[in-house]
Amino acid sequence: MSTRELIVLGTAGAVPTRRRNHNGYLLRWDGRGVLFDPGEGTQRQMAHAGASATELHWLCVTHFHGDHSLGVPGIVQRLGRDGVPHDVHAVFPAEGIEYWERLRFATSYYGSPSLVEHPVSGAGETLQGNGFSLTTLPLSHSIPTYGYRLAEPDGRTFLPEKLREHGISGAAVRKLSGPLLEECSAPRPGQKVAFVMDTRLCDNVFELAADVDMLIIESTFLDSETEQAHERGHLTARQAGEVARACGVRTLVLTHFSERYTAADDRTFLEQADFPAAVLAQDLDRVPLPARRTS
Repeated sequence: MSTRELIVLGTAGAVPTRRRNHNGYLLRWDGRGVLFDPGEGTQRQMAHAGASATELHWLCVTHFHGDHSLGVPGIVQRLGRDGVPHDVHAVFPAEGIEYWERLRFATSYYGSPSLVEHPVSGAGETLQGNGFSLTTLPLSHSIPTYGYRLAEPDGRTFLPEKLREHGISGAAVRKLSGPLLEECSAPRPGQKVAFVMDTRLCDNVFELAADVDMLIIESTFLDSETEQAHERGHLTARQAGEVARACGVRTLVLTHFSERYTAADDRTFLEQADFPAAVLAQDLDRVPLPARRTS
């Protein structure tokens, strides 16, 4: 059976705490691993989560602040040490390529990982993966930052009663085409995931999040710091909830919490987000994608 789930490796903002590691989010997608924003300690968090470098196929960095990228050297070196045989696609802001080069070659290491680099710039672009597309769009932060949207192509679901009505079974089902295919099947929306970090509210936040099954989004601050959030290019929990409601999101994952907050504030984050299917992410959580939409 295919596995589609989010493994949360870290949930802190700029400063890690005793209970929150720096950022790190591993999306498992039918045997393909997409790692977003590896901060410090990502290798160790992956070990705690039972994840390995060999399952990584994509490495996506939203921007080059340390809490979102200081884990890159360890991940790259681990790919080489473990002899990962396949290409790993690295996506990052072209405006920060000097930081990418420093991180990729931070120290001497063993092995030669096969990294396919995709520096993105301007209005972003769409890259093709195995069974999904990955779209990048610029966000509104203090340095060039991009959000990500992973989308599976729409397909069709066969209708057993219609197949029986036409006496179609076995291998013949896969050969259906034209009007008969349309009669014996129904549209099946592809699943979609959005990853939005470090940004003020802007149009592209809503475009990335539109109709996704899961939105992983920063909620650095509570309402009391709304002005500070805007000044620093961040979102509040309430704003994250507003995005989820406006965009028809199915599962909302709140993360990237300022170090000023403690466990006593967790309930307030959820209350201010005010979204029925909200998850307040904790390190090493596993969040499954919701069941596929039927229409």
